[in-house]
Amino acid sequence: MRLRHTLFLSLILALGACATTPPGRTAGSAPDTAITATMQGDAARPAQAQHWVRSELYFGVGTEGDAASNISEAQWRAFLDKEVTPRFPDGLTVFDAYGQWLFRGKDGPERLNSKVLVILHEDSPQRRADIEAIRLAWKQATHHQSVLWSRQPAEVSF
Repeated sequence: MRLRHTLFLSLILALGACATTPPGRTAGSAPDTAITATMQGDAARPAQAQHWVRSELYFGVGTEGDAASNISEAQWRAFLDKEVTPRFPDGLTVFDAYGQWLFRGKDGPERLNSKVLVILHEDSPQRRADIEAIRLAWKQATHHQSVLWSRQPAEVSF
């Protein structure tokens, strides 16, 4: 038993000797100072991209109680394939959502099943025009009044 205790203690001491101080820190410095994560990337997708935005588009795909106005999953996928993916082939994210919308001239809100499309992209006139084209295509295809577009600056790393 004493031999096991001695071996265990030796192992603990040996592992402790292997510990090193991370780059950017000095021994005894506070844990949250001077430590930075490095971001890796490749030539096509740099470690840190500048002047990017996160665009969120909100599409109504179904009104509660009105099955005739619902957009099917197949119709949604066809829209993505035709209007969105050609403009943003590098990637996007879609969330199923639920929300409320007060249509013009209505007394109370309509409850809607929705799709939220998230695209991280360069902030350029071409990308903004692509977003506007997507919104217009949806309104023309569905006769909806609007597609909400929310934009905010984004720091991205690939």
